[in-house]
Amino acid sequence: MPYYYLSVALNGPFYHHFDYLPPQEGAECQPGCRVLVPFARTRKIGVVVAHVARTTVTAAKLRRVLQCLDEKPLLNTADLVYLDWVARYYQHPPGEVILAALPVRLRKRRKALAPAQSAAPACRTADYPLNAEQQAAIQAVQARLGQFAVFLLEGVTGSGKTEVYLQLAQQVLARQQSVLLLVPEIALTPQLQQRFTERFTTGVSVLHSGLNETERERAWHQVRLGLTPFVVGTRSSVLNPVPHLGIVIVDEEHEPAYKQQDGLRYSARDMAVARAQRAACPVVLGSATPSLESIHNVTCRGYQRLRLQHRAGIALPPELQLLDIRDQPLSAGLSAPLLTALQATLAAGEQAMIFINRRGYAPVLTCYSCDWISECAQCDAYQTMHRSQGVLRCHHCGAQQTIPRQCPACAAYDLHPLGQGTEKVGDFLRDRFPDTPLLRIDRDATSRKGSLQALLDQVHAAAAAVLVGTQMLAKGHHFPRVTLVGILNADGGLYSADFRGSERMAQLLMQVAGRAGRGDRPGRVLIQTRHPEHPVWQTLLREGYPAFAQVALAERQAAGYPPYTHQVLIRAEAKKPELPEQFLQQIAAWVQQQATEVTCWGPVPAPMARRVGRYRIHLLLQSARRRCVQDLARALRHYVQTQPIPNGVSWSLDIDPV
Repeated sequence: MPYYYLSVALNGPFYHHFDYLPPQEGAECQPGCRVLVPFARTRKIGVVVAHVARTTVTAAKLRRVLQCLDEKPLLNTADLVYLDWVARYYQHPPGEVILAALPVRLRKRRKALAPAQSAAPACRTADYPLNAEQQAAIQAVQARLGQFAVFLLEGVTGSGKTEVYLQLAQQVLARQQSVLLLVPEIALTPQLQQRFTERFTTGVSVLHSGLNETERERAWHQVRLGLTPFVVGTRSSVLNPVPHLGIVIVDEEHEPAYKQQDGLRYSARDMAVARAQRAACPVVLGSATPSLESIHNVTCRGYQRLRLQHRAGIALPPELQLLDIRDQPLSAGLSAPLLTALQATLAAGEQAMIFINRRGYAPVLTCYSCDWISECAQCDAYQTMHRSQGVLRCHHCGAQQTIPRQCPACAAYDLHPLGQGTEKVGDFLRDRFPDTPLLRIDRDATSRKGSLQALLDQVHAAAAAVLVGTQMLAKGHHFPRVTLVGILNADGGLYSADFRGSERMAQLLMQVAGRAGRGDRPGRVLIQTRHPEHPVWQTLLREGYPAFAQVALAERQAAGYPPYTHQVLIRAEAKKPELPEQFLQQIAAWVQQQATEVTCWGPVPAPMARRVGRYRIHLLLQSARRRCVQDLARALRHYVQTQPIPNGVSWSLDIDPV
């Protein structure tokens, strides 16, 4: 018998590792290497997590590794320990977590690619002026390099947060350490990469899903081997190996895009803090509109708050104004005062932005004769009309059909779009201002690789222009010629069923408003609303986002919502609605029998009860103590593993749901 066994993590719903004999050829399979192993009647790719001296598997059942796929480990011991912690915190199979940290090619039986060589890190020595607030923020973080600390960098839009990131990165690279910068969406990576490559002559490794498999793996190896110590990436980058980590920066830390909503449901922002703690380095959470959780953590967890309250250079904050549209006729969703302001802006040779967080031509198509509505057959949602593509499409399951000429229900030629999206607004403004370039920026207009950067280049090259877009316009873009921002459909979050609805709305609107007046001309923001007296509007416009955040936190505390409590969401779904309901009723009964400090809410239908033909039910666990809800979730998982699950029912745990 060998002097050791291989403990292997396999990709699948397994909450433990599997012991195997070393391969027959005697190859040294180190922890962190991929292996091909027999499993039941098939073969699986796994990762060696440890060499163990003993095994509980009987000799008759012990099987041998078929092949070691890597000559050297892809993950080191620290990486494996960190990923194991992620798996335990989020109650997720460890093999799935470890495989999620590898590029897609390496999750298959593929040979690892060889990375290109890079020069040593270098920084251009040009003088970049800082104001007093930027200098103070940099000095505060610099004093904690080499040790763990969390900083909340709250800087108004245009205050120069990116320059703070750059100068901190310069100091970390000078210490021969790595920088990990997280961004919430792919759309932000081109402009950040450009700024960083202009400053750092070695360039930057970029990791996001927009790269093809080969590009992503080569960049992943560059980072893993320390060849490019500056990493810019989206959510999943927080799981990737980054040696000699010296600082972690989370840009737009409030963004919900940092929360993975399927599979391993982790929060990249929260994992960034855990990653920095393990690396004994500071983490900077940057935002103009910080999450209520991060603001709360300044008080209860020792986060240090750094403020940039003034825009960089000579730019001034934009003027915010509500437009009461209760009695106003609208043209494609735009009021007469907004159109007048738009006309004046373009006549002055300036740029304007119209924000509507709904893509497509119209959210629904209806028949005036019989009231037929374009509902999705698979989801509790409407199919959105995309006129330029000639289709009705569900934005949840992707199902689509050609736009009918006649009503499918009564055959009348009386079909009409209701409401408006970016496409309809763009068409209207293009006809209204035919001599002015109009650029639409949303997921439909930027689906091809490089299309977003091409549109941004057009914006910067134009004089007068109109930009129409969704939240893709709101995040981090610098448009110095934009002096007017018009916001349509602004009331959506005021009466949301989601307790985070008003927070999300306030953050998004303040981010959009921040696109105005970033150059040498003052900016103006016009917000169309049917509820101008609403307290949220009054607080935001009179006192700003920090005051809104304090009011919202007080409301959360009074209602017993996060961040003052901790939650675990149990999801179940099946093709028949009664099956997940019965399953979660059984879980709820078990929870009620446990003598814990955990409150059980539900089961209830999900906000969208039917999606892709499956009925979805939720059960929420909540406690004032994180440890209580975590321990119960762990016990619940073990309990479910001992119970028969109805055929066709799938279920999952979501720790700290959003």
